Amino acid sequence: MKLTELSIPGAFVLESPVWSDDRGYFREWFKRDDLEEIGVNFPIHQANLSMSKRDVVRGLHYSMAPEGQAKLVTCVYGEIDDVIVDVRVSSPTYGLVEVVHLSANEERSVLVPGGAAHGFCVKSELGALSYLLSSPFNPDREFEINPFDSVLNVPWPLSGEAIMSKKDAEAPTLMHRLWSGQLPRYVEGSL
Repeated sequence: MKLTELSIPGAFVLESPVWSDDRGYFREWFKRDDLEEIGVNFPIHQANLSMSKRDVVRGLHYSMAPEGQAKLVTCVYGEIDDVIVDVRVSSPTYGLVEVVHLSANEERSVLVPGGAAHGFCVKSELGALSYLLSSPFNPDREFEINPFDSVLNVPWPLSGEAIMSKKDAEAPTLMHRLWSGQLPRYVEGSL
């Protein structure tokens, strides 16, 4: 597995070979040993699967769990643009937006560090994501930022109008979360 760090500290693109034949394809998208080789400890506490239709925007979500919550995201059906936003106060890349294209038949996954906000937009008719979490979902510690925050200016790849949950559509801006003290702090070297 090849790991490439993105501009946001702790965020990586993971590339693993896809073996295809007339039956379909096979891919290893997570290997703990490969992450540990570069000093990343990723304990799996929960696995999620999300299926959405074209132009669905989910996010931007982050956790304030004391142990942090990193996510390892892979597209298992269709195509999406995966979005990571560094919302960790005092991070050298605070406010930076990274967009990584993921497709079921390509070899890329994304590791989102704890404290970073995550979202995605489905580009194909249907798209499915599988993601591993380093800590369990804790509804009292989960927050969202409006995906259309004008300061963040995320380049969502919409072909029509965005389809979102009411909670995401009415989410506060990054600045509001900052003023409210509802953002995680950056800790160098943590996942």
